[in-house]
Amino acid sequence: MRPPRTAVGVLTLLTLAACGTDPGGGHGGGSVETGEPVTGVHWSVSSLTVGGTRTAAPADAHVEIDSEGRAQGSFGCNRFTADVRLDGDGLTVGPATTTAMGCEKDVQRFETALARTFGGELAAVVEGRGDDRTLALTTPGGDRIDLTAQAPAPLTGTAWKVTSLLSGDTATDLPAGARDTAHLTFGEDGSVEGSLGCNSFHGEAAVSGSTITFGPLASTRKACPGPETEVERALSGVLDGEVTYELRHRSLTLTAPDGEGLGATARQARD
Repeated sequence: MRPPRTAVGVLTLLTLAACGTDPGGGHGGGSVETGEPVTGVHWSVSSLTVGGTRTAAPADAHVEIDSEGRAQGSFGCNRFTADVRLDGDGLTVGPATTTAMGCEKDVQRFETALARTFGGELAAVVEGRGDDRTLALTTPGGDRIDLTAQAPAPLTGTAWKVTSLLSGDTATDLPAGARDTAHLTFGEDGSVEGSLGCNSFHGEAAVSGSTITFGPLASTRKACPGPETEVERALSGVLDGEVTYELRHRSLTLTAPDGEGLGATARQARD
């Protein structure tokens, strides 16, 4: 299913002059800093508020902005690129080009709502400094997107939370039982450890260029519910032998030669 074309490129070139009020509410009383750059920042979408209802964003939803008038990122499943025009203290959104990967229903629903919200004119407010910055984008009707600045995550030493299983152009969310437990961490010494969603594991992982070669994994042998067993079987298949990896700021993709893979994000302190 192809997600609707959208205007996520709204953010590009944004350097934001300070304004004295918060057009979207929710940050009233906070100070708006002048001169804080928005380009060159990884903005993670934290939530979307439409019609007064706030929805938490998928783990990988983000926007990265360059100084050439382009934005790129992810709705949480599909990636996008787009342009934007800055009009004084407002933004006029142009259409975006997106990938057409199949997504879980909840993620697809969020992406559709995000696409509709990132349209037309948007007011913008930046608060804080450095990696503590937040960005709020608000439509004339009061719908709002909240984003936070995030520093990049290194491959080694980061707890990578597995968020999806990949099969060609299709991404499938993990079942509830494994969603908050499946993770892996690469050590500087060539080791890897984590959880397959139910059982914990450890082994060797040699990083070379754009590939990681996994040695045999040793794992615990707890009995797991059916859906979690399927996840463990799928993850074990990916973490076997040589895979290709792609690291994009705080998102990690591992893809085996047969096209099966996993998607993961850098775990947040609140996870």
